[in-house]
Amino acid sequence: MTAEEPALSAFSQITYEADDGVATITLNRPDRLNAFTTTMCRELVAAFDAADADDAVRVVLMTGAGRGFCAGADLQRGAGTFNASDAGRAVERAGFETIGGLPRDAGGVVSLRVAASRKPVIVAYNGPAVGVGATMTLPADVRIAAESAKFGFVFARRGIAPEAASSWFLPRVVGISQAMEWVATGRVFGAAEAKDGGLVSRVVPDADLLPTARTLAKEIAENTSAVSVAVSRKLLWSMLGASTPWEAHRLDTRAIHELGQGPDTAEGVRSFLDKRPPEFTARIDDFAALMPEWPARPEEME
Repeated sequence: MTAEEPALSAFSQITYEADDGVATITLNRPDRLNAFTTTMCRELVAAFDAADADDAVRVVLMTGAGRGFCAGADLQRGAGTFNASDAGRAVERAGFETIGGLPRDAGGVVSLRVAASRKPVIVAYNGPAVGVGATMTLPADVRIAAESAKFGFVFARRGIAPEAASSWFLPRVVGISQAMEWVATGRVFGAAEAKDGGLVSRVVPDADLLPTARTLAKEIAENTSAVSVAVSRKLLWSMLGASTPWEAHRLDTRAIHELGQGPDTAEGVRSFLDKRPPEFTARIDDFAALMPEWPARPEEME
């Protein structure tokens, strides 16, 4: 991640609100269509850290302020925006960890932090999500688009390559053929095409976007065990790269064994038999050993 993560109260480019089990992270540079910066990167990492540390938070919801979700990288520095030798870029990346001997791609810092979340992540695209605005959200669990939303993996039209670990995530989310069509053309496309291609699960009228996303978030928060959801999230994502279903069987067996002895399983069964809502009490930290480390950090960064 990055050094000097800001405190929640010091956020300048996002907002963070936690209420009724849902942490809402809003990209908040509406005058720039929430264009991505290294400051936003650091603040997003800090926000996900806060959500994971708060037992009361059950779901993370990401959206954008104003007319857009995120218009991609902020290009105010012009042609030098992506040039590692640019002095301004070097100052911005001060304190970043390195990988392969180079400062980490900021989009990847965010996407891999989203991937590591202990809480399920819902994205509500309220407008354009282009470049890193799309790639950093690929590790989210549910993506919902407003009818006015637009998407674009525009890297080939800017002379760069896909970032934010999207060469791993995008083909797994939408399939290799669809991924290559969008990446090779670099075109911007609408919400209907995003749904047809599997990038989003739902497209709703603009006015219904946040109510729809919040209803889903509350359904998770009010009816499920935090531990069960956290373990399930890690199992499903980590098994995308497994070579055999026997690996899933091994981990499933352990999860059922351990969770079956815990308080939430007993409460889940009792509440069903009693025909009442469950009152789950188990903490994620108490079962952290059950969750595979995913994405596992490479040895060079340990």
